[in-house]
Amino acid sequence: MKLVQQSNGTIIDVDLPRGLRMNNPGNIRISTTKWKGEVIPSADKSFKQFESMSYGYRAMLKLVRNYKILYGLNTIRKIISRWAPPNENNTDTYVNFVSKYTGFQPDTVINVYKREQMVSIAAAITLQENGHDYKVNISDINKGWDLL
Repeated sequence: MKLVQQSNGTIIDVDLPRGLRMNNPGNIRISTTKWKGEVIPSADKSFKQFESMSYGYRAMLKLVRNYKILYGLNTIRKIISRWAPPNENNTDTYVNFVSKYTGFQPDTVINVYKREQMVSIAAAITLQENGHDYKVNISDINKGWDLL
């Protein structure tokens, strides 16, 4: 563990993957959207930073929910194709991982208002974004859900 104080005053473990260092397990990019619990400015010039993992999960869960509400994206294939587009990622591999982890087929309709489904998807996204060896803290995801 190597702790470093960032310019915004936060102390992070630089040995952790970026998403975990920034309490942003989904690696949400900096944008004009301001999320509850977001640290501004972020210690990272490209990705958002959150006060806690719970707020990072809240943003992830809300963003996935917004994909359904705003764009009608309601399957793992559709959600992940927007979350991790082919111009930046191997989207098919990502879809297959999330599908296998959650047990939902890529084209099964997801209910974005069902905690169990969304917690499972959030855990899979976390692993894909931060490394499959990371032990996901389901309690943090549930706290994020409770913040919605």
